[in-house]
Amino acid sequence: LRIDAVMTASDAERLRHADFAALDAADYALVERLAREVALPVPHAASRRHRPAARGTRLHWTGSFRQASRTGGELLQLRQLARRQHPLPLLVLADVSGSMERYARLLLAFLHAATRGARGRCDVFAFGTRLTDLTPAFRQADTDAMLAMASQAIADFGGGTRLGDSLATLGQKDGRRLVGARTVVLVISDGLDTGEPDRLARELRWLGLHSGRLLWLNPLLRYSAYQPLAQGAAVLHRHAHAMLAVH
Repeated sequence: LRIDAVMTASDAERLRHADFAALDAADYALVERLAREVALPVPHAASRRHRPAARGTRLHWTGSFRQASRTGGELLQLRQLARRQHPLPLLVLADVSGSMERYARLLLAFLHAATRGARGRCDVFAFGTRLTDLTPAFRQADTDAMLAMASQAIADFGGGTRLGDSLATLGQKDGRRLVGARTVVLVISDGLDTGEPDRLARELRWLGLHSGRLLWLNPLLRYSAYQPLAQGAAVLHRHAHAMLAVH
């Protein structure tokens, strides 16, 4: 059986540039499966510990002398040490309000598959009108099991958005444990916050001072003329190191 596919295009290629909000149910399910195959390039940083390497920054005298003992004491090669590279810790804050409902499930599936088995630390929280810790759900090996557990844990799915209140809860309970000088914070939200802008600014200022990078992943960047003019969006844009498209 021969199939001529010259005038056809794959669904994967067609959906590569599609907006999540414009997908029908079948395409959305396909994109969710495809998203689980996308790698997340988590940045790495050098640690204080070293490991043997072909090219390094310092001499590995112990390894060199051990090698010399096998050649009658002749020091034929000077071994080297290089600093170990570790992935930076991630703190993910995913908006599960009504305006983000179309994106939340798909992005959670992507993050779970992309960070599964990773050596670095990854803590995931959902926020709407309250903060929900999804880190236990992310320990599930299966993405569908994670989504089911997350759906049961999130009581305010599809409601309003109060990022300032959620960040205050995070700081009071787990702030010092979760953030540090190298932590990369991903805030996945459209910025349509209904809380007090002053409180949001205060909590974002605290988060920015206690983390390495604060990145705002905004699905509204699908509009070429988008400007963060809403109160919450303006505050988030002012405190984030970068605003990136996630549609």
